[in-house]
Amino acid sequence: QVQLVESGGGLVQAGGSLRLSCATSGRSFSFYAMAWFRQAPGQEREFVSAINWGNRNTDYADSVKGRFTISGNSVDNTLYLRMDSLKPEDTAIYYCAADISYPPPVGLPRRDGARYSYWGQGTQVTVSS
Repeated sequence: QVQLVESGGGLVQAGGSLRLSCATSGRSFSFYAMAWFRQAPGQEREFVSAINWGNRNTDYADSVKGRFTISGNSVDNTLYLRMDSLKPEDTAIYYCAADISYPPPVGLPRRDGARYSYWGQGTQVTVSS
């Protein structure tokens, strides 16, 4: 049983920074990509960022581009999200997810959450104004 566990969320003032982590445990096999999604109260889940382990290509939602940085280690499927210049609209539960859908992504990692098979329980990020 694969488990993804996020950590690092919290309360921060606007303009501040946080670093989210996602650790993988359980059955060991390769993920094609990993991603961060978020869901604010009353809103749909949205893509934030992803990394393709095969070529290290990364992708970001326009709303976070230039402020967030995704990184990680494909050997143990550890994922990070460095979030700088946080805004109140970044407030949400942040989820990490793993993509094992065949065929593997070519070029950029996938943005469609439906293609991600494993999900963490989420970590709350709250940005005060």
